[in-house]
Amino acid sequence: MAERKPAARNAQKSATRFSDEERAAMKDLSQERKVVWGKNREDDERAVLAKIAQMPGTDRTMGRRIHDIIRTSAPTLSPRLWYGMPAYTKDGNVLCFFQPAHKFKARYGSLGFSDEAKLDEGRMWPIVYALSELTPTEEASIASLVKKALG
Repeated sequence: MAERKPAARNAQKSATRFSDEERAAMKDLSQERKVVWGKNREDDERAVLAKIAQMPGTDRTMGRRIHDIIRTSAPTLSPRLWYGMPAYTKDGNVLCFFQPAHKFKARYGSLGFSDEAKLDEGRMWPIVYALSELTPTEEASIASLVKKALG
């Protein structure tokens, strides 16, 4: 009769495994660390736009629109890739990023903000926003959030 491994050991082993999507994000980060971001803003923006162009349908449309909104409402932010996602930095630190739905097989994309963002409101505030569609209302909200995040 085959010996059975304890359930706790199997649970621990599977808990330490990364999904294919997580491994891909780590690979993206490894490649991004070889790039000197901020050295040439035009090259950085080209890399972001190229990554957006590789996204499937809705993610690509949303990513492009978010990029345009951020570049218009906060022209001082610098675009770059972060874990394979379009991100926007202030003084070299990621301020906000777009996580497309396909990246982690989610049902919606999201716009996230780092702790560098000045979105503080009381003792608790949102830092990630689900995006299922971009209408003029959401676009105005994104522009307002990005401006507020700058401080």
